Amino acid sequence: MLITTALLIVALSVLGTLIAGIILLLVFYIVGKRLFRTIVQRLFGLVIERLLKDKYHENLAELWSAVRRTSVQTILEISLRAEEGKLIHRPLGSPKTLPHYDTLMFVAAQMARLPKDVSIPVDMKVTLGSKAEKPLQIDIPLMISGMGYGVGLSEEAKRALARAAKQMGTATNSGEGPFLQSERDEADKFIWQISRSTWGHSPQGIATADMLEVQMGQGSSVGSRAHEPNSIKGKAQKLMGVSPVESVVSSAVIPGINSPWDWPKYVADLRSEAAGKPIAIKIMATGGLERDLAVCLEADFDVIVLDGCQGGSSGATPLICDDLGIPSLLALVRAERFLREQGARKEVSLVVGGGYATPGQCLKAIALGADAIYLGTVPLFGLIHNQIHKILPWEPLTQLVYYDSPYKQRLDISLASKSVANVLKSMVLEMEEGVRAMGKTALSELGPNDLVAVDEWTAKVTGVRRADIRQD
Repeated sequence: MLITTALLIVALSVLGTLIAGIILLLVFYIVGKRLFRTIVQRLFGLVIERLLKDKYHENLAELWSAVRRTSVQTILEISLRAEEGKLIHRPLGSPKTLPHYDTLMFVAAQMARLPKDVSIPVDMKVTLGSKAEKPLQIDIPLMISGMGYGVGLSEEAKRALARAAKQMGTATNSGEGPFLQSERDEADKFIWQISRSTWGHSPQGIATADMLEVQMGQGSSVGSRAHEPNSIKGKAQKLMGVSPVESVVSSAVIPGINSPWDWPKYVADLRSEAAGKPIAIKIMATGGLERDLAVCLEADFDVIVLDGCQGGSSGATPLICDDLGIPSLLALVRAERFLREQGARKEVSLVVGGGYATPGQCLKAIALGADAIYLGTVPLFGLIHNQIHKILPWEPLTQLVYYDSPYKQRLDISLASKSVANVLKSMVLEMEEGVRAMGKTALSELGPNDLVAVDEWTAKVTGVRRADIRQD
């Protein structure tokens, strides 16, 4: 009885304490809420009063005016230049909105031509460098663009990209970095990019590649480029064969090229090393595109890789990103037209890149004459899917994949490769659906007649008929 009474007293005491605590919390909440609202309201009133009464040259609102005249990014880059007076390097390309593929629409099959059922397979295979002894054959028209180890991506990221490409039966590109054996081991179809650096002409890369790609430029990078001393450390620095106290420099041109007339001999010499593999040239698309393409044809390249100005890089100056080159759409149309005029369209493969992010854009490019598309930003963001919590909110997402990041080892290679493969698979499935919707069964059946332009400018530059003009 005494134990029961004691337990009852303890229970009532605890209950009373809880009730008292709850009442106290309610009091604090009511008083605190009113006090908080009052403080916020008074601070807000003071801010509004200052904004409405201060003269313009003393008013914080002048920043709003400056931002509207330029942009937050421009103001940020002014500050970055002011900090040290050095070149600044912006990753992932230009933010500019340029003419792209939005004003082109596909012609669906309905009555006059019937669409294909979902059970009908679509031939998505692509052959690059058909005139070479050993053409590069891939199962899908999407390839992973060059993103260099050390100068851009980490080993973990490169391995994940190579593994994803192998799973999808497509090719991955080494980029401008040194030869990385672990990347080659993960990949099936491997493209070795011969860059303008001392390590670019790697015997290992040339021997083990399925296609060689000579890099003279890309959408957001052309000419010489230098990394400051000690900016590239560790394994990549050793593979490059450079001293940690010297600048890492890529030349403005491929070593051995002193004039346009040097290219035919260069390609002939390289072909003896290539052992029958296709040789590609990668260039930035510019206003002088046809002159550059004429040199490419004279040099006898098997594949031309054309990068529009929407292309990105791990770090190029804003001027190079924003103010050089021409948009990818114009580049493709002009290149395809020139190759056709020269009678070289069937012999020379055309690969495009720069700003391609959706299945629709890729399929439209193929309809306009591209054989395959390089993707960079798409697989880059695919790498970090389901892993962004490892880095946000304190660091940008790219810190999970960049070589010089202290967080690069947090990237789960298996999960990253699966995510990239899923992105590519999803895009290909959508492209197949689009091909069937047009009543076709193969990529090779697509052409400009499967498109219409919704404005006069697009119709004029692409040669595609306008959507408001009747077709009998």
